Amino acid sequence: MCEKMMYENELKAIVKASRFRERKIYDNSLIDFASNDYLGLSEKKQLLKRAYERVNMFPTHAPKASLMVNGYHEIHYEFEEFLCRQNGFEAAHVVGSGFLANLSLIEALPRKADVLLMDEEYHASGILASKLLSCEVCFFKHNDAEALEKLLQSKKYKRAIVAVEGIYSMSGDVLNRDIFDVVDRYNTVLIVDEAHSSGVIGKNLLGVFDLYDISPKENYIKMGTLGKAYGSYGAYILSSNHIRDFLQNRAKALIYATAPSLFDIALAHQGMLYIFKHKTRLHQEFLARIDLIQELFCKEISGLIFPYYVQNSQEVLLLQKQLQKEGFLVGAIRPPTVNVAMLRIIPRLNVDFEVTKNFFNKLKEMTF
Repeated sequence: MCEKMMYENELKAIVKASRFRERKIYDNSLIDFASNDYLGLSEKKQLLKRAYERVNMFPTHAPKASLMVNGYHEIHYEFEEFLCRQNGFEAAHVVGSGFLANLSLIEALPRKADVLLMDEEYHASGILASKLLSCEVCFFKHNDAEALEKLLQSKKYKRAIVAVEGIYSMSGDVLNRDIFDVVDRYNTVLIVDEAHSSGVIGKNLLGVFDLYDISPKENYIKMGTLGKAYGSYGAYILSSNHIRDFLQNRAKALIYATAPSLFDIALAHQGMLYIFKHKTRLHQEFLARIDLIQELFCKEISGLIFPYYVQNSQEVLLLQKQLQKEGFLVGAIRPPTVNVAMLRIIPRLNVDFEVTKNFFNKLKEMTF
């Protein structure tokens, strides 16, 4: 078989199903309702300047090695201490990306006699990591505390590890508060992936723990990314000292990966400082967009992800192109990423409110 023909049939099938993915550099004049830059920090050049100045104070500007060798830096340490103070956890661990953070947690924590229970809509990085495990892995109905409890009652295990998200990346659903209660009753380890909730919800914009006023416990783990609301790149894991130490000795993606970029960590630190300084205004702008979507579409959303479902993959791509002609960029999400094709719309806070309102009215005109 000719080498260039090896995957031709598979690619043709993907194209035929309107599921072909490709990278594009979009026109900067398009108004961005597609990215996870929820607060618009990626456009704030003063944060960029401050991060550069902080990194430039040190003789080295790159991590040079893994965190366990010689890559751990004062910038990492300062950021971890800051995260602990703001979130109330004992320990923090910087990670190169959210994907690596999920890989680290899911691959390392469940041991052979344990059981891993994952929400059926958990992120692909966690699902991928679960395939490396020798223990039993079960998926429970999305955001369903009763379904989780039934699994915990029916399984035999040494430890149970439950993995959920603060806000689910496609549906935009916020984590069911009752799941915390189930976890506490059965004394399981709880992983909360706050990639899409931290920096967005809660009175202090700290995420779902903040939203529900839940204090950290020995069995709680919070994972968050730095590349969404915080306008940078990378991730962090918050936990007890005990779990942090275990991960440092068992999680391959932490032990063997080069330490996170110093500049990215410094930039995220500046982003968080900005958010805390302006949290009241940001929260008000967030609520205004929630109310707008409720008013126009009679739909309640909990964060800044608005899933707008359409009939099929062809239609969602067509609608995306029509909106681009009107000057708006939105995400067109298709199976197998989601079960039903949808526009994934992010009403980012740095887009003027009247412009946002105009966009949603235009969307209604096109589809109602």
